[in-house]
Amino acid sequence: MANIARIMRTRESALPREIWVLVAASFVIALGFGLVAPALPQFARSFDVGITAASVIISAFAAMRLLFAPASGALVQKLGERPVYITGVLIVAVSTGACAFAANYWQLLVFRGLGGIGSTMFTVSALGLLVRIAPPDARGRVSALYSTSFLLGNIGGPLVGGALVGLGLRVPFIIYAVALLVAAAVVGVSLRSSHLAQPEAGTHAPPMRLRDALAVPAYRAALGSNFANGWVVFGVRVAMVPLFIVEALRQPDGFAGVALTAFALGNAVVLIRSGAWSDRYGRRPFVIGGLVVCGVSTIAMGLTDHLPLFLAVSFVAGLGSGLANPSQQAAVADVVGSKARGGPVLAAFQMTSDIGAVVGPIAAGKIADEFSYAAAFTVTGVIMLVATIPWILAGRVRVARPGTDVTDFTDRR
Repeated sequence: MANIARIMRTRESALPREIWVLVAASFVIALGFGLVAPALPQFARSFDVGITAASVIISAFAAMRLLFAPASGALVQKLGERPVYITGVLIVAVSTGACAFAANYWQLLVFRGLGGIGSTMFTVSALGLLVRIAPPDARGRVSALYSTSFLLGNIGGPLVGGALVGLGLRVPFIIYAVALLVAAAVVGVSLRSSHLAQPEAGTHAPPMRLRDALAVPAYRAALGSNFANGWVVFGVRVAMVPLFIVEALRQPDGFAGVALTAFALGNAVVLIRSGAWSDRYGRRPFVIGGLVVCGVSTIAMGLTDHLPLFLAVSFVAGLGSGLANPSQQAAVADVVGSKARGGPVLAAFQMTSDIGAVVGPIAAGKIADEFSYAAAFTVTGVIMLVATIPWILAGRVRVARPGTDVTDFTDRR
């Protein structure tokens, strides 16, 4: 084990400095997001609205990300990743700070929704930078590293956020706004003179057309699994788990953060390993296995009636998500390659997650209102299981040989 750890550290140390900058910024952003996640549904409910209305707050953020995603891709192509990234983070910072001073439900809905515009700007920008900067034979590892930083923030964030709820539901929003300002400063200063953050000199590759990417089975499969990921991980998990903990399991508000952290811990356990395995053995088996584990565990969440069991099932669901996500992101990077400009392709990939995050909380909230939490979690888990079908039909998924790009692949299952 010690030898494996040394090898992993050696390989990671060779990654470009810019990747580590993005990783650090991702951690800061996720830490702040984790602070807000336990408080947001309960803050919405404090304005005397139902479960569905509280879930709409989550969907509003994703809806604005979805609507603005095409424009974000165009801005990245025209202005470059760095300025779009910084501007996006600042927009989210201002809108999050405004949420802390919302006087009613509708103000909270508008302020949170506006933050989605900035969120899609820095998300698409960061993804574009990672695709271009990451070595082709380390895309899975880089995707896993970036995801790990986000999830480490989510591990600490909900715990602290759950504790901060006792100080008032508005406090986490103020802290998150400050965290976003720090992230903008880190990226702005560190990438100011980076040559890797700019398109490769001497190459004039046109943007990859979306229809060309859609001709690749792995890309189509990634769109489906990212839709399910948005529905389950970024939508229903954030909107429904805190409410389930408080209203179904009859636990204090602070335990909502513990439940979200259990999921994040499951992610962190497997993320780095699954990324490296994906680079070595291929994307497909880890996406399929991860979707199955996460889907079945999500169904089981709604059937639990004890907090320890719910936390255990949440942890297992996190394991499944950690297996699947780095591989699907690396598969998209394989399609785009490091030399082509893939703004439209990356924006479409991001949009599928946002569609899931918009539809998921509303649909699950409505099902919970009309039927039960168990029914809502069952439908949610089935969505993730269905997403395995395109990956099964995709057949072999290509993985880049060391030192090569998208044009030179070894077929692996």
